[in-house]
Amino acid sequence: MKKGLVFVLLMISIARVTIADEGMWLPFLLNQVTMDKMQEMGLQLSAEEIYSINQSSLKDAIVIFGGGCTGEIISDKGLLLTNMHCGYRQVQSHSSIENDYLKDGFCATEQKDELPNPGLSVSFLVRVEDVSKKVNSQLNDGMSETTRNQKIKTLGDELARKAVEGTHYQSVFKSYYGGNQFYVLVYEVYKDIRLVANPPVSIGDFGSLTDNWMWPRHKADFSIFRVYTGADGKPAEYSPENISLKPKHHLPVSLKGVQPDDFAMILGNPGSTDRFMTSFGIKELMEVEHPNRIKIRGAKLEIMNETMSISPAHRIMYAAKYKGASNYWKYSVAQMAGFERNNVLEQRKKLENEFVSWVSQNKDRETKYGETLKLIEDAYDARKEFANASQYINETMRRGPETIGFAGRSIELYNELNKEKSKRDKKTIKKLSDELAFYGKQYYRDYDLKTDQKVAVALFEILKNDLDIKDYPDYFISALEKYKQNVETLVVDLYTKSIFTNEDAFNNFIKNPKIKILTEDAIFNLTLSVEEKYNDLYAKSRKHDEQLAKGQRLFIQGVMEMHEGKNFYPDANFTMRLTYGKVGGYSPRNAIYYKHYTTLAGVMEKEDPNNYEFIVPGKLKQLYKTKDYGKYAYGDEMHVCFTTNNDITGGNSGSPVMNEKGELIGLAFDSNWEGMTGDIEFEEEMQKTVCTDIKYIVWLLEKFMGAQRIVDELTFVE
Repeated sequence: MKKGLVFVLLMISIARVTIADEGMWLPFLLNQVTMDKMQEMGLQLSAEEIYSINQSSLKDAIVIFGGGCTGEIISDKGLLLTNMHCGYRQVQSHSSIENDYLKDGFCATEQKDELPNPGLSVSFLVRVEDVSKKVNSQLNDGMSETTRNQKIKTLGDELARKAVEGTHYQSVFKSYYGGNQFYVLVYEVYKDIRLVANPPVSIGDFGSLTDNWMWPRHKADFSIFRVYTGADGKPAEYSPENISLKPKHHLPVSLKGVQPDDFAMILGNPGSTDRFMTSFGIKELMEVEHPNRIKIRGAKLEIMNETMSISPAHRIMYAAKYKGASNYWKYSVAQMAGFERNNVLEQRKKLENEFVSWVSQNKDRETKYGETLKLIEDAYDARKEFANASQYINETMRRGPETIGFAGRSIELYNELNKEKSKRDKKTIKKLSDELAFYGKQYYRDYDLKTDQKVAVALFEILKNDLDIKDYPDYFISALEKYKQNVETLVVDLYTKSIFTNEDAFNNFIKNPKIKILTEDAIFNLTLSVEEKYNDLYAKSRKHDEQLAKGQRLFIQGVMEMHEGKNFYPDANFTMRLTYGKVGGYSPRNAIYYKHYTTLAGVMEKEDPNNYEFIVPGKLKQLYKTKDYGKYAYGDEMHVCFTTNNDITGGNSGSPVMNEKGELIGLAFDSNWEGMTGDIEFEEEMQKTVCTDIKYIVWLLEKFMGAQRIVDELTFVE
């Protein structure tokens, strides 16, 4: 690390002054970068009380939930709070027509009734080790980018292994600043996580797709789980004999409520940002990636929505899949609008021009950085065709019809069966077959043949019309020729001649897997061809990606050097970060001002009994009518959601929003429409974190769900 350089993010427009609420800070470096500012704003904690490896601290209450969200421990018996949309698949997996936990909600009456979730885990951060010197000492400017990356991977794997040697911990090696700094993160991973409670989807996802990424919001996006351990208190696989986690720290719940300008702090695991992205990358997003996603997923969502309207069973079947596909479809729509509204492309060009001017002032800089932007520009130009084609293949086929994705899970088994008989491993075949059988049970429960065929026809037509034939999978080319370019006939034949569209046929195959069955299966052969074409396009693109990575690494390094003495933080990479700011509203357009909070009255105003997104349960309406809010009220109102100017992104879903004392005041679940450029450029005037008020969550638990057992576990502070 350069002498005097500490971690904070670069302001894209250099003329802009750094503001307190921008930044995804590394919690183990707070004393070096931002504690003074945070305490000036009202924080009453020390850096050691936020992150410590020697004593209990806030970080010990924060977990990675599953593979892409955050959660927090809220009781001394391992209760875990996260977003409902983070636990959606778990809730769905326990739902049926008889027990529709999505529609009706769920609350375990006693602890023995809490529901296990195979495959779900949570990870507590134990410590972080800076290994930058060890890695950078083995690198040099003469290395090719391929050699450099291979060296980093080898060193990283070894350092991560050594960090947990002889322990039950797990470790991850991560790079920061485009591959200029490196850390090993050590985690304790728990695998017995049980569902405790969730509200009905009419409350937990009120507004659903229509309100997604929007403000005002009126939903209580929460689910409650519990972490279990073995009798020794250590992580263990599920067992009825397991006991509740005794956490190092749990978050107390504040009943004080939130007001404008209150200090707000979030600890979570933001997934990915790219705030050093150049204008060339932004141009690719605007011209290729976002338009493709909007078009292709839009067609898929329309078909899924039609299916969900058929019956409650169909709604349950497609609820989670629809949310998954729609989330980043709408994100793309919003970010495109934000790029244009905020003139992001031109702002980024200003920084690049300043960089070019700075480089030209010194021969050493010219030697090191002179070709940086050219490397980046040429890489984007060279990979454009491959990036476009691979995205089309991915969206229309690999992640398009469910059947192709499901068939793809059999490729590993196919590879083993395809070996010479003497070289096949029977144990491996049995293991892979058992895994497919287990997944198949979940898959077919939520599979509708007619819907998937419609999706296949629509998406294959898009691919056929938009992509050059040279980028089609070979099997698709021959199939189109066979059926005289008639996609609908092609799809019907594919689905008729496949074991993957028939649960009985698939189960019979799994019981006695034969290579011949796969080699003669139409959809499996298409899947193999799709993977071959996608991998080919990816390999061609990757050659240019390495050049892009080098240019990006040099650009980040150069910009940081250009502003030596400033504080920088690295882009998000799904590791723990702290953001801080204040509660407050904003003005999205001329003559319009949004308050910082919404109320239960707004839920009633939005009610539409003919639209599943805006149905209001009768019991909630009765509670609103009687205004039985108790200690959770704001005067005579019940607040539902509020906004802060904290800096978050995907992965922060389920993150705790805390006050100046580290007490829980809300649950982060979204950003606002006007702030959708935030992954690329923080929008300081309008970017907001949307949170469910913790008082609304606890009120729902007590008054709506009758979950007094859960409420009694919480630690309250006034």
